[in-house]
Amino acid sequence: MKKLLMGLLAGLFTASLCFAQAADCESKAVSKDGKPLAGAAKASFMKKCQAENKGSAKAACEAKAMDKNGKALAGAAKASFMKKCEAGQ
Repeated sequence: MKKLLMGLLAGLFTASLCFAQAADCESKAVSKDGKPLAGAAKASFMKKCQAENKGSAKAACEAKAMDKNGKALAGAAKASFMKKCEAGQ
C-alpha cells in the first residue's frame, strides 16, 4: 500500500512539472504582432519551446554533476544524479 501511494505521489509530481512547463510555453506562444498563435504554428512553437526547456535543464544539471571533491561524476552516480536533478527542474 505504501509503495502504491508513493508511486501515485511521484506520478502527480511529475505531471505537475509537465503542466507547468506547458503553461510557460503556452504564455510565450504569440506572434510578432502580439496575437496568440494557433494551429500548426502553435504546435510547432510548443514542440520547440518544450525541447529547449528540457535541454536547458539538462545543461544546468550537467554543470552541477560534481562530487564533494569537485570532480565530475561518472557512470551510475552521474546517471542517478541527472535523473534526480532533471526531475526537480
